[in-house]
Amino acid sequence: MRKSFRPQSGQLQRCPVDPYHIVPDKCHCVDYQTLKLQENPEDVPHGEMPRHLQLYCDRYLTDKVAPGNRVTLVGVFSIKKLFQKNKGNKDKTLTGIRTPYLRVLGIHVETGGPGRAEFKQFTPDEERNFKELAKRPDAYELIAKSIAPSIYGSTDIKKSIACLLFGGSRKRLPDGLTRRGDINVLLLGDPGTAKSQLLKFVEQVSPIGVYTSGKGSSAAGLTASVVRDPTSRTFMMEGGAMVLADGGVVCIDEFDKMREDDRVAIHEAMEQQTISIAKAGITTTLNSRCSVLAAANSVYGRWDDSRGDENIDFMPTILSRFDMIYIVKDTHDVKRDEVCFIRIG
Repeated sequence: MRKSFRPQSGQLQRCPVDPYHIVPDKCHCVDYQTLKLQENPEDVPHGEMPRHLQLYCDRYLTDKVAPGNRVTLVGVFSIKKLFQKNKGNKDKTLTGIRTPYLRVLGIHVETGGPGRAEFKQFTPDEERNFKELAKRPDAYELIAKSIAPSIYGSTDIKKSIACLLFGGSRKRLPDGLTRRGDINVLLLGDPGTAKSQLLKFVEQVSPIGVYTSGKGSSAAGLTASVVRDPTSRTFMMEGGAMVLADGGVVCIDEFDKMREDDRVAIHEAMEQQTISIAKAGITTTLNSRCSVLAAANSVYGRWDDSRGDENIDFMPTILSRFDMIYIVKDTHDVKRDEVCFIRIG
């Protein structure tokens, strides 16, 4: 391997003859992979960015994980030096910046099923309570009442959200195709009807929950993107919200504020629950086995019964991906408003 000489302060500035030469036939090459570890979305405090750490894998540890997997790692924490290119030439100079990284010694992918992470173990008392609840005939109603109890009404919506959180069973058809078991729900209607509060509640109670706003979301941010690594200058893939929420729930607020091109990009992720990428020489398919809970407003701000379908500004292709669509109206009812006032007060 070639050894480079960088003169330090106080040394001669004359470059010596390099005595090392690379012999390709006698070199021993091993597989090498660079990964970026990101903090779990549910562990990130509100208003803060998730923390990242660079990983270095070699030999049999390469190609063990895919974007969106939750892993447990064992490795050696190290620090590397950064080099900066000089303007006008190709030489690199050493900077005073140090970057931490982890040299991986072992990887364990935490999967308790298709797209499901291994969650905490329940105590015997909790398991006993679950079994007693399952035997009750009103278990469905009790679970629905526990969904956002501070929000009055919206019983049918809460029942649908309960089904969304529990999810269904994925089925493998005889021809090899898969029928998704996750449920997608769309809340469409007037402002001030607690749609965003329901989305926030689902994000908090879901073991894997990601919340995003339609105005600040793009196709790459929801699915996946290909970026260039500033260190190695090679292309690498980063998973979006629907990849990170594999096995959980993605809550998209202000769904009507998204661009139509961005909504088209999630068609495959919502129905086939996969994301196909073919960019910059990277061709792969990522899993996005998650439920989608979206909230949107009417085109006219408030729902107008006289205009019918004109209130909805969505293509039929995206509406067909939702299993349940609810029209939420802020009806002018004195008794209902009095009850809401008493509960708030």
